[in-house]
Amino acid sequence: MRDQVQDTSTAPAQRTVRSSMELAPESVPALLGSSDENLRVLESILDGDIHVRGNSFTFTGAPADVALAERVVSELAGIVGGGRPLSTDAVRRTVSMLTQGVNESPAAVLSLDILSRRGKTIRPKTLNQKRYVDAIDANTIIFGVGPAGTGKTYLAMAKAVQALQSKQVSRIILTRPAVEAGERLGFLPGTLHEKIDPYLRPLHDALHDMMDADSIPKLMQAGVIEVAPLAYMRGRTLNDAFIILDEAQNTTAEQMKMFLTRLGFGSKVVVTGDITQVDLPGGARSGLRAATEILGDIDGIHFAHLDSSDVVRHRLVSDIVDAYERHETARHETARHETARQDTQTVGGNRAERRAAGSRSPRR
Repeated sequence: MRDQVQDTSTAPAQRTVRSSMELAPESVPALLGSSDENLRVLESILDGDIHVRGNSFTFTGAPADVALAERVVSELAGIVGGGRPLSTDAVRRTVSMLTQGVNESPAAVLSLDILSRRGKTIRPKTLNQKRYVDAIDANTIIFGVGPAGTGKTYLAMAKAVQALQSKQVSRIILTRPAVEAGERLGFLPGTLHEKIDPYLRPLHDALHDMMDADSIPKLMQAGVIEVAPLAYMRGRTLNDAFIILDEAQNTTAEQMKMFLTRLGFGSKVVVTGDITQVDLPGGARSGLRAATEILGDIDGIHFAHLDSSDVVRHRLVSDIVDAYERHETARHETARHETARQDTQTVGGNRAERRAAGSRSPRR
């Protein structure tokens, strides 16, 4: 319920309005947060004043600021009304989405449950993550491209486990290049399993977040879940499976083609990677980068791009990603100017040489 009045005591240029809305009493404590931490976040990032009394919220400020505050609180009420916890991060992301003018409802974005286990629910935390998850539902081959910490692999694995549990597929196959940074398995100590385990450990860790730890070895022994190096995919046709290729920036173009052509009937493929972190030796071209240039116009293949705003790790991770991107941009710009300067000098030098040669030529 909303009531809005105009404060006429100020000049037109400084016009303020006051608006009130009431929420369901049971939703207010969850919305405000522990010790009102969510309310404090709102007050710090929204212009205007927010006053809460009981289940009544009163907003005072410029018309646009009051309208935004109303929308934010309404969306947050939608989240907690569904019985979901509300974190300060969700509050910030709700405000960010609304100030960016997106069409999607923040409550719908932040309330899409994929998987729940032991009281922990996996769901998208940003708009781009929600669009990525929607793309996985709607397409056969999906590329999730973005920096570390944006949830590319974690969300894909949650969708894979969901598909297995709902019997949409009969098995999950998780793979990644077993050789990174130019290393060769033959030079590493231990058995084959011990050699490849460090490369595949992140996938095992994610599985343990999503499934009962006791069931995972049994499912792997039965072939329902397979975690293997990319080289093990060669020569196979993978039917009725949810297949995830992680760290795809470290595949060559030939490996990427080999992997994608393993697709069988009833299967879905998700490819994840960060094209800014290529570890291929000898300057080899990344298969992920090549795929973005070759496959973009094919129906059933979708490229989902995530960026630093989608990083859901420590706040510093997002800042680090941005700093490296700025550095790389500046470095490439400097290199471009240096190349142009050298080209100009070369052209000028060639002209001077031709003039000098002409002056030395004997006259006939």
